[in-house]
Amino acid sequence: MLRDEVEITVRSGNGGDGAATFLREKFRPEGGPDGGDGGRGGDVVMEANPHMNTLGHLVRKPRWRAEDGAKGMGSNCFGKSGEDLTVQVPCGTIVRIAETGEIIADLTKAGQRVVVVAGGRGGKGNVHFKSSTNQTPRQFTPGETGQELHLRLELKLIADIGIVGFPNAGKSTLLSRLSMARPKIAPYPFTTLEPQLGVIERPDRTLVLADIPGLIEGAADGKGLGHQFLRHVERCALLLHLVDGSDGTAEELADRVRVLNAELARFSPELAAKGQIVVLNKLDARPDLPELAPAVSQLLSCPVRCISGVAGMGVTELENHLLQVVPPRA
Repeated sequence: MLRDEVEITVRSGNGGDGAATFLREKFRPEGGPDGGDGGRGGDVVMEANPHMNTLGHLVRKPRWRAEDGAKGMGSNCFGKSGEDLTVQVPCGTIVRIAETGEIIADLTKAGQRVVVVAGGRGGKGNVHFKSSTNQTPRQFTPGETGQELHLRLELKLIADIGIVGFPNAGKSTLLSRLSMARPKIAPYPFTTLEPQLGVIERPDRTLVLADIPGLIEGAADGKGLGHQFLRHVERCALLLHLVDGSDGTAEELADRVRVLNAELARFSPELAAKGQIVVLNKLDARPDLPELAPAVSQLLSCPVRCISGVAGMGVTELENHLLQVVPPRA
């Protein structure tokens, strides 16, 4: 199950205390102070993992803490620093401070790392306090306390193309035709309950597609399922509007796209401004669909293609077109 929002608490390690010790060796009964510094506490680091696609693993562990630094020791030995704690998250994760919503990091690239809370510094040993007037200092400083933050993580899937449309338009079928993805397909609304990813693979490049659960009018207000998942198409380079073309005039088909665009604009003007292609589906049930496509294209001022996801008609041509119009990721 896709989990695209989660709140966790992270705490960095405390720094170790400095030591207040004195050198005592044979023939050096008053060797002076030799207390070492404490080790620094471990950091909490977020790292983008390209092999993950959900935040679900964080639900089972809401609290994360890095290792404390060890105390300083005699003979000027420093305490061991605490191990950093690395929290793996999917690429596309936004890290926010839960209370304020401030963005700490946006992890979009594989292997990208960010320190979200730094470990406390280790305390100083008494060797630092030796002076001409204080030959036997007993002062030392304690290690700094680690930091704690309450974080909200949001996942925005990173895909090249977002497939959007009303329920039962055939999005899951199209995704299964274009890629090796095998989403659940059934003839009733909201079969897809979470975004599905598929990949078009060619020897020279790949395209990642995201099938977004069916939008309905009012999705931007939280109706249906679309409001939960609109964020996942914000990173897409192109939006593919899949329209059930089995009935309706050219004006009615264009209106279905306009309703979707209105919901996208209400959610995010930047999202509505993305490049679009309209695909009229169910060509097998309506052979005259290509005759309507030019009129729909003129009404919407964007490219329109016709396919049958079930029969596979026009799917290869659509795939080739998508590879041409979507630029490779940097």
